[in-house]
Amino acid sequence: MKKGICLGCLPGNLTEENRFKLAKDAGFDGVELHGADDDDTVKRQKDLADKAGVEIPSIMGHLHWQFPLSSPDPEVRKKCFDGFATSLRHAAMVGADTVLCVPAVVSPDVTYEEAYERSQAEIRELAKVAEEHRVALAIENVWNKFLLSPLEFKQYIDEVGSPFVKAYFDCGNICLYGYPQQWIRTLGGRLAKMHVKGFSGYPNVGFPQTLKSDVPWAACREAWQALGYDDYLIVEIGARPDDPEQSIREYSQELDAIIAGEL
Repeated sequence: MKKGICLGCLPGNLTEENRFKLAKDAGFDGVELHGADDDDTVKRQKDLADKAGVEIPSIMGHLHWQFPLSSPDPEVRKKCFDGFATSLRHAAMVGADTVLCVPAVVSPDVTYEEAYERSQAEIRELAKVAEEHRVALAIENVWNKFLLSPLEFKQYIDEVGSPFVKAYFDCGNICLYGYPQQWIRTLGGRLAKMHVKGFSGYPNVGFPQTLKSDVPWAACREAWQALGYDDYLIVEIGARPDDPEQSIREYSQELDAIIAGEL
């Protein structure tokens, strides 16, 4: 398996070059980029990644919360669509094979049914762009009040009917309302990438800045091993303010322990 970390989780007090260097020095194989509107940004980041000796496995979509594909406004949906199309093109430019996608946001003004129908229609069209670039558009489970069971999540992907629409599974996000090991098994071969983060259950619900938490890592490991999943596990935990660089090294060590079955 390969170890990754989100670029946005690396210490913001470092130069961009030193953030990539820290990822390499801490033992990560790759750095997930945040979506960008311009080509120059991703070209620069690709050069820095190459210089540091790390891969770019994926790009995180950057407009899907502010301008969701489930919006009733077609102009809003188009803005999000165009953002994903750009990220898919950028992924191909830098050698990444996955773009993370939040498909919809259910709200008081957008019903579940509307979110389902609108977003799926947009994703069917985005699947053509993904296929053109040979990059997976991977749907992530987030706290968007949408796709709340593994069966529904699987169905949503399958109904799109494209091998380039997959799942980006977050082992920490799901712990509020599900068991990650069950989701991993149900999603199976649809998995493109996985985010890892800590999760604390009741009464202190949240995301601690450590992987040592209430996430059942041993059960997750058993599930992904049963599937033969050997792609990236990507840390999505911000650097701790007290010792940001050391915290990144600790996340890497904790991920080593998870992969080895020691956590």
